[in-house]
Amino acid sequence: MTVAAAPTRRDSYVDFLRALSLIVVVLWHWAFTILDWRDDGPHATSPLGFTRGLWLATWLLQVMPLFFFIGGFVHLRTWEKARSRGVTMGAFIGRRMGQLLIPAGIVLLLWIGLGSLIGAYFNLTGVGRAVKLVVSPLWFLGVYLMLIALLPVSLWLHRKAGVLALVWLAGASMMVDVLRFGSDLEDIGWLNMVLVWGLAHQAGFFYQNVVDSPRRNDWALLWTGLFGLVGLVGSGLYPGSMVGVPGERFSNMAPPTFVIVALLAFQIGFAELLRPRMQVLLERPAGSGPTS
Repeated sequence: MTVAAAPTRRDSYVDFLRALSLIVVVLWHWAFTILDWRDDGPHATSPLGFTRGLWLATWLLQVMPLFFFIGGFVHLRTWEKARSRGVTMGAFIGRRMGQLLIPAGIVLLLWIGLGSLIGAYFNLTGVGRAVKLVVSPLWFLGVYLMLIALLPVSLWLHRKAGVLALVWLAGASMMVDVLRFGSDLEDIGWLNMVLVWGLAHQAGFFYQNVVDSPRRNDWALLWTGLFGLVGLVGSGLYPGSMVGVPGERFSNMAPPTFVIVALLAFQIGFAELLRPRMQVLLERPAGSGPTS
């Protein structure tokens, strides 16, 4: 399977999905985080732990799989444009990483510096924990930087194996779970930070193929992912929530488990099924009313 040629016209739906993903992340951490201030500082908990059935919302609102999928397409398209201008891979990676590292580094330094000053001036304990809670949602930027750095490997794997690369990455992530939970090798689970998010990123190289494929393929992706989620969660082997919940045996996100692979397929199918209607809304001139 080869990658379909990226359209020359900017895809407004891609921009929408990227923006929506970031907005959902911000709103999720704002609305679904409960702070419990103890002697050693703030501790975060979540209503997911004591609100029955609310974990189902994470199957749509845990948008990191979709975010990295779209990121893979954007990286591929941006690299192809840069290469056509004669930009080398090294220069491209350096520029992309700089665009993330500089603003993220400034934010981190400001919060660490501010926390240190407040803690020292008011002689407060737990400020370090508070700063950690503030900056911890930025973890995905670290993963994004890793995926940018691994872009030469991803492109090579794509050229050599095509869609088979997705099968290999999914299979490898499953084997990591088998070793992690079956052989009590907890630390090996962190390999899935590369395998699962690398799979989502690699899948993004096929974004245009998904867009151009028949609508029944979108339904196939949605149902494949949904059946996978129901089967894996319903088996009792994995938690139902796609985010970490205090009191659960482990989190499906830290590190990611094979459940996130099923979530990726479900979210890609869901997003593509929404595309026709959303594109009509996004491409409608500003200020125009609903069509009759």
